[in-house]
Amino acid sequence: MRLVFLGPPGAGKGTQAKTLSEQHGWPHLSSGDILRAEAKAGSPLGKQAAGYMEAGKLVPDSLIVDLMVERATRPDCRKGFLLDGFPRTAVQAEALDKALAARNAPLDAVIYFACGDVEVLGRITGRRTCPNCGGVYHVRTLQPKKEGVCDRCGAALVQRKDDSEAVVGQRLATYRLLTEPLIEYYRARGVLRQIEAEQSIGAINEELAGILTQVSARPS
Repeated sequence: MRLVFLGPPGAGKGTQAKTLSEQHGWPHLSSGDILRAEAKAGSPLGKQAAGYMEAGKLVPDSLIVDLMVERATRPDCRKGFLLDGFPRTAVQAEALDKALAARNAPLDAVIYFACGDVEVLGRITGRRTCPNCGGVYHVRTLQPKKEGVCDRCGAALVQRKDDSEAVVGQRLATYRLLTEPLIEYYRARGVLRQIEAEQSIGAINEELAGILTQVSARPS
């Protein structure tokens, strides 16, 4: 199944995508993870992208489209994939649709995770990350056993630059301006499904499972 997870930063798209990926074997293609890996590797793309991400701005279409489309059309994605954080603009959405149509493999559904700004701000600014193993924690909802220390490897936890309050505010403003219009873009194409993302994770799991059952039962 070919899916896009759409919604503001911190809405829980990544959490749900990882769960589905483990259950079904569909690659979880997170634009943020892919770009951060490129930045850490010091590739030309990564160096360019890092400046935009740290400022809470979207990486330009010219940098991200080719990377994500190429990844979504690799052999391991033939049975399906989960796109998380891409597309983020109408230009990106149109490029993705065109690339998939050329392979006769259109999107099956776009899941929109609706979440208010106040909730998003609390979720992201409270997040702490292990720079060594990539473990993720939260000051309220997922605390490590020892404050400020990763349970897995013992490294000191940090707040990513793009998780600060100022940057999150910029990310939300950018999302509302450029990404939110994709809701109507995909609704007009009949593939949009909406989930209220301020529910418990269990409730979201249930609702998402029901949506995927309906989509898979739809005549091809």
